Amino acid sequence: MTTFPRSPKLLKGGIVLIDPDTSAVQRIISLQYNPEKLTRTLKGSTVGEDSDRSQALRLKGAPVETYKLDAEIDAADQLEFPDKNEEVKEYGIAPLLCALEAIVYPESSQLLANNSLAASGTLEILPTEAPLSLFIWSKNRVVPVRLTDFTITEEAFDPNLNPIRAKVSLGMRVLSVNDLGFDHKGGSLYMTYQQQKEQLAKKFKPGVLSTLGIGEIP
Repeated sequence: MTTFPRSPKLLKGGIVLIDPDTSAVQRIISLQYNPEKLTRTLKGSTVGEDSDRSQALRLKGAPVETYKLDAEIDAADQLEFPDKNEEVKEYGIAPLLCALEAIVYPESSQLLANNSLAASGTLEILPTEAPLSLFIWSKNRVVPVRLTDFTITEEAFDPNLNPIRAKVSLGMRVLSVNDLGFDHKGGSLYMTYQQQKEQLAKKFKPGVLSTLGIGEIP
């Protein structure tokens, strides 16, 4: 890693958990190494193929957008400086893996509270509301997401069987105003995300019809 003072600062992607009501940051999970690939899939939200032909060009709302990435996690870098990374020395990369896993777990305290309510005869218990997860990939991409796929492949271990190298495969679905509404913090962040897309699209220099081999639209 270069120490040249003019070297550009390497930004990292990651996931931030916030309180959807107060926007207070609850946890920041930065990826140790940025993945080499980020796969995005968009599925248009159309009226439907069986609808009236007059509706063929109508969009019902934002497309369903999903992300997939593979992230490498390795304790080797931290273990070079064990005095500064006591938790890695003792637990390997388990704390980081557990921080990621905890995103899809309800808090144990809430589970115990719900169990107490059920035992006392409460008829309906609402599912636990999780923090709002934001996938951040530069300042132009701060997206509310829900984790849909999560695979951890532990590839190496220390003598105490703590994982010291792993690959994490994440699948995420972008939560739009269709999911959250316009008044929700996540809905507001989504609208900013879409508006940034529109602004970037305006910077694209359009082509000319002659490039496509025609002089005009028939």
